[in-house]
Amino acid sequence: MMELAWIIPLFPLLSFVLLLLFGKRLKEHSGIVGMVLVGFSFLLSILVFVDRYSNATFKQEFTWLQIGDTILTVGFEVNALNAMMLVIVTLVSFLVHMYSRGYMHGDKRIPVFYAYLGLFTFAMLGLVISTNLLQTYVFWELVGLGSFLLIGFYFYKEEAKAAAKKAFIMTRIGDIGFFIGMILLFWQVGSFEYDEIFASISSSSISPTMVTLCAILLFIGAVGKSGQFPLHSWLPDAMEGPTPVSALIHAATMVAAGVYLVATMFPLFAASETAMTIVAVIGGFTAIFAALIGMTQTDIKRVLAYSTVSQLGYMMLALGSAGYVAGVFHLTTHAFFKALLFLAAGSVIHAVHTQSINEMGGLYSKMKTTAVLFLLGTMAISGVPFLSGFFSKDEILIATWMNGNKGLFVLALIAAFCTAFYMFRLFFLVFTGESKVKGHVHESPKTMTIPMLVLGVLAVIAGYMNTPWFGAFLHDFLAQDAAHVGEVVHGPAWIMIVATAVSMLGILLAYVMYKKQAVQRDWFTSYIPMTYSAVKNKFYIDELYRVTFVALTSGISKVCKYIELYVVEGVAKVVTSIVTGVSSIGSKTQNGQVQMAGAVAFIGLTILLAVMVVKGGYFG
Repeated sequence: MMELAWIIPLFPLLSFVLLLLFGKRLKEHSGIVGMVLVGFSFLLSILVFVDRYSNATFKQEFTWLQIGDTILTVGFEVNALNAMMLVIVTLVSFLVHMYSRGYMHGDKRIPVFYAYLGLFTFAMLGLVISTNLLQTYVFWELVGLGSFLLIGFYFYKEEAKAAAKKAFIMTRIGDIGFFIGMILLFWQVGSFEYDEIFASISSSSISPTMVTLCAILLFIGAVGKSGQFPLHSWLPDAMEGPTPVSALIHAATMVAAGVYLVATMFPLFAASETAMTIVAVIGGFTAIFAALIGMTQTDIKRVLAYSTVSQLGYMMLALGSAGYVAGVFHLTTHAFFKALLFLAAGSVIHAVHTQSINEMGGLYSKMKTTAVLFLLGTMAISGVPFLSGFFSKDEILIATWMNGNKGLFVLALIAAFCTAFYMFRLFFLVFTGESKVKGHVHESPKTMTIPMLVLGVLAVIAGYMNTPWFGAFLHDFLAQDAAHVGEVVHGPAWIMIVATAVSMLGILLAYVMYKKQAVQRDWFTSYIPMTYSAVKNKFYIDELYRVTFVALTSGISKVCKYIELYVVEGVAKVVTSIVTGVSSIGSKTQNGQVQMAGAVAFIGLTILLAVMVVKGGYFG
């Protein structure tokens, strides 16, 4: 079945084309078309995964362009890593399509919405099965286009337009790094093919300095796509798009692409200690940085957005600490519990028509299914024992400690405490206490709750795929392809105990403050107001960018504008005036009179004779 993997992206592409052509006729039925076609992709992904589990990696390429000795190819590959990603992307996309039938019901542009979902899914699937960097880059940019269209879906809202532009521009900054790194690798290797790049690294035919430079440049691309510091601020603003879009972006597509790129190019990063350190430091810092901000947010989707930034930081920390399996493991578990959390948040928003958690409360009794599933997702991301996040987070902490990154290990523990605190703060404020909701509240329809139920089950059981009870399935599966996976690492038991205790402390503090209200909620603002203000305002990163990069760009643009208006156009006007004046004088001599023609001929002959005399002509 692996030879049919190239068909998997074509189903959502077909959905995109059909809905653009016939969406106006299909109207509400557009969701069925999109869901069925993505469902076919999911079923085929399962078959491909099973086939890959039993057989070796499959790869097929075709010559696209040949210039001299250089051959550019297109193709597809099925290996352990992307076989898993195919299943994750198609499953989450299928569930989002199903969920959207309830959430987007009544929207006038629903065919366009499903068309964009199809394009977005196609782009991510194309990226996943790519066999070379150039093909990956093409789909990488297409993923960016899809996110731009979906984030700006409510284009009539200024906030949505601004968020879409911000996402597009900030990710382009990272993409420049990706592009330069790709070109440098081609210059060194003479090929964009992954296999040839890795072979050149293994044979040390690329200098260590160049390996480090290329790895850092590719990582800049990953930083942009995965919302890592300092290119993180577009991701929370992307919440202006419809909530199902947020689930897809945060769980299985765009932000996952950056982590997937680092995992795919892991042999390149592993060949440079400097590059690995940079990946780990950026990841560790982002994890704690975003977790702190998440503690102060009051928009339900923004809390989840900052949790995504933080969890992606965990994944980068794992990869930078040589924890390849740990990073991929957390990417997998995070896809399920984060999709669940966003869809559950969408269920709440759909019922109460607000995103402010200060206007919610007491929803447990009115939305029990949503509340229980949101609690499951909250427990999973917080690292509650025996749920998926517990296993994958602990593996990241073990990888960090065993790699000698003691400082980053401490940061990761603090981030774990913050995560447990702000996620249970969110749960208690939304679902417990006195209700502040005006009007009647009811549970969401089955088209919305069924996808959440599926994700709820996965949020519980997905973590067991890499436990000794199941023979470390994930590790062994990934190790079939990659020597860099290494042996199974068993860290000291105290790491699990400490990590669990830290998470429980975070939950306990949230319970005391927001459920029991035994501690004054505003003690933080009262005792250290400046610190709280900084965290609440996201450490003023956006403001800093506005007074530096935005102001600088605006200033340069104004200078260029004045140069264009007064220098370039001014010179053009002067030249035009001179030519016009000379032409005007010349035109007066062409009046058709014989006398004027004779005079001009005489003057010309006189000038010619004068030149000949000066040059020593016939009279010399």
